[in-house]
Amino acid sequence: MKLIAAPVYLKTTSATFEADFKARLHWSADTDAAIEQRVADILADVQKRGDAAVLAYTARFDGLSAPSMAALELTQADFKAAFDAIPSAQRSALQAAAARVRAYHEAQKKASGESWRYRDEDGTLLGQKVTPLDRVGIYVPGGKAAYPSSLLMNAIPAHVAGVQEIIMVVPTPVRGSVATGGLGDQAASSQGERNELVLAAAYVAGVTRAFTIGGAQAVAALAYGTQTVPKVDKITGPGNAYVASAKKRVFGTVGIDMIAGPSEILVLADGTTPPDWVAMDLFSQAEHDELAQSILLCPDAAYIDAVQREIDRLLPTLPRAEIIAASLNGRGALIHTRSMEEACAISNRIAPEHLEVSSRDPHRWEPLLRHAGAIFLGAFTSESLGDYCAGPNHVLPTSGTARFSSPLGVYDFQKRSSLIEVSEQGAQTLGQIASVLAHGEGLQAHARAAEMRLKR
Repeated sequence: MKLIAAPVYLKTTSATFEADFKARLHWSADTDAAIEQRVADILADVQKRGDAAVLAYTARFDGLSAPSMAALELTQADFKAAFDAIPSAQRSALQAAAARVRAYHEAQKKASGESWRYRDEDGTLLGQKVTPLDRVGIYVPGGKAAYPSSLLMNAIPAHVAGVQEIIMVVPTPVRGSVATGGLGDQAASSQGERNELVLAAAYVAGVTRAFTIGGAQAVAALAYGTQTVPKVDKITGPGNAYVASAKKRVFGTVGIDMIAGPSEILVLADGTTPPDWVAMDLFSQAEHDELAQSILLCPDAAYIDAVQREIDRLLPTLPRAEIIAASLNGRGALIHTRSMEEACAISNRIAPEHLEVSSRDPHRWEPLLRHAGAIFLGAFTSESLGDYCAGPNHVLPTSGTARFSSPLGVYDFQKRSSLIEVSEQGAQTLGQIASVLAHGEGLQAHARAAEMRLKR
C-alpha cells in the first residue's frame, strides 16, 4: 500500500481560513491522568526511599538490575573510553560541533551574563552580581533513541556559565524492557543499551558525573537527592511524557528549563528555493513523531504544488516514512498567502519553534518576524544545521511559547543578585522617600528603619 503524505492545503483568501487554521494549530498539552498519578507515586517513593526506589524502578521499567547505585554510575574513564572507541569521523564531528556551540555561548555570556555596577552622584553603589548555579542535572534520552546533540546543547552552556557540577542521567534500557516495548519486570542485566556516542559527547562537553537511570525516578533523584545521586539546583533536557510530568511536579523544589511540546518547523518561502529542499526540511521535523508539525507559508501557488510533488516523490525514500506521513497528514499544512508580508504576520501568530526564511533576500523579511525560537535565514540554512552544529542552542520554546520564552542559554544556568550600597549622603534622600511610602503602606517598622539613618 502506497504511503500518502498530504498536508492540508489552506488559502488565506478562503472564507473558512481562520477556522481551518486554528483547527490545524490546535494541540492539547494535557497529560494523561494515569501518567500523572503514576509519576506522583514514583516521585514520592524516591523522595522517601532514595537509592532503593531508584534501583527498583530502573529494574522494573528499564529491565536493568543492579546491586547498588554505584553499578549504575558512569565514570570519566567510561566517557574517555567511549570517545576513543567511536569512529574518527564521529570524534571530529563531536569536537567541531562542541567548539561552535561553546563559541556561541561564550559570546552570549559576554553580551548578557556579566556583572555590572555603578555609583550615582551621592556615592551610592548599585549593580548586579551574576553567579552560576552550583549544580545542574541534565536528562539525556538514551538507549536506541539517543541524542548526543542534546547533551552538547544542555551541558556546554552550563559549563560556559560556570556551573561546577553537571550531573547527567541517561536511561540504558535492556532489550525487552518496558522502555523498549517488552516486559521489563522479567529482564535482568548489568548492562543496558549504552550509546557510545552519548558517552563520548559527555567527555567532550565536560559532564561531571552520570548515572544510567531514566524516567520519573531519575528526575526525582535529581530533584530531591538520594544517598548517591546529588540534589541539583535545576533540571534541563527532553524526555517522554513521564519525564515531562515529573519535571512539572518538581518545579519549585528545583528549576526546570521548559515543558516542551511536539517539535515544529515553519518555512516561509518566496518560491526561489529548490522545492525538494523545502520538502526535506518539512520532513526533518515530521520524522520526530506523529504529533510534530510542519507548515509551509508561500504566496506562490505553483511553488506549493511543486513542494507537494516533491513530498510525494521523496517520502518513500526515507526510513521513517510512516511517522512522517502521519505527522503531515495529522498536523501539516501548506498555506497559500496573499504576500510574503502576510506570511510573516501569520508566522508571528504561530510563533514556531524553528522558522526558516527560505528566500532570496531573507534580510528583507527578518525585521517583520518577532516570535520564533530560532530563525534560519536563507536557502542554505537548513534547520538541521541548527540542531547539530551551527552554534546556537537547539533547545527551543514550542507550542507558541516563543511569544514569551527564549532558547536555552547561558542565562538559564546563572542567577542575578542585586547590589545596593547606600552612602550616608544617599541615605538622607532615599530614607525620606522610603519613610513616606512605608507609612503609606502602614508598615511603620520599615519607615523607622529608614528614619533612624537620617541625620537629626
